[in-house]
Amino acid sequence: MFKLNGTIFMPPVLTLIGIPGLESVQFWIGIPFCAMYIASLFGNSLILVIIKSERSLHEPMYLFLAMLGATDIALSTCILPKMLGIFWFHLPDIYFDACLFQMWLIHTFQGIESGILLAMALDRYVAICFPLRHATIFTHKFLTKIGVGVTLRAALLGAPCLILIKCRLKHFWTTVVSHSYCEHMAIVKLAAEDIRVNKIYGLFVAFIILGLDIIFITLSYIRIFITVFNLPQREARLKAFNTCIAHICVFLEFYLLGFFSFFTHRFGFHIPPYIHILLSNLYLLVPPLLNPIVYGVKTKQIRDRVSKIFHSKIPS
Repeated sequence: MFKLNGTIFMPPVLTLIGIPGLESVQFWIGIPFCAMYIASLFGNSLILVIIKSERSLHEPMYLFLAMLGATDIALSTCILPKMLGIFWFHLPDIYFDACLFQMWLIHTFQGIESGILLAMALDRYVAICFPLRHATIFTHKFLTKIGVGVTLRAALLGAPCLILIKCRLKHFWTTVVSHSYCEHMAIVKLAAEDIRVNKIYGLFVAFIILGLDIIFITLSYIRIFITVFNLPQREARLKAFNTCIAHICVFLEFYLLGFFSFFTHRFGFHIPPYIHILLSNLYLLVPPLLNPIVYGVKTKQIRDRVSKIFHSKIPS
């Protein structure tokens, strides 16, 4: 490792310290985190198996839910194994390039999840506001294009963050990352050079993906609510609104946690560091845990299928 004027030139290895200020209790923090990871893997895998095996669920709403479940599994798997290695086995070191790759994967899967939530909102918008056109618009071919589109959008917009760090930032004050995973700003702040471009591009990506998605999702639901409240029959209003409840819960949980974590990390200078890191961890762990629970409880077809699976295993 080459040092120049107190800085480190292109360090090959970084050290993730976990949750700064809580190092003595990280072992115990890892237990609920591991339980959340196992529960999210089980819940999302169950959702995927049910949707794949039940032909009646091969509809846009459920196929989007399958995409969401697969993304949740990938997102939580990007961070939990390494995080538990830090908490339980004292393995904090990670190669610099591997750290950048983890950062890119995390932000890519976050962008994909946001895009899927937008697609789900548009699906409900067309289904409720233009029901006769829904089947002709949301074909399987169109769903494939949406899946490819949201994946490419997240991957391509996230790639320059990696390139800007790799190509622009050569000198670092330290190799110790005050985080439990490789987060963009946590790495950028290590640099001993001008990081304004990195900060500006990070904010740009956050607005282009999360910001615009929130705007379009909100507009979709405003239009949905106007249509639902204008329905003449109370039963029809309740049925239409009930199809949206699960998505609204997931939407609020994902974006509220995300923006609270995003803004406290950049502007919450008086908040203790361990609060930043815990919020960031919960932002990545809670949605994959809650999404299958919310959809399992609020979606009758999935709830009935889960009951059928478990009741069939109980001997009479």
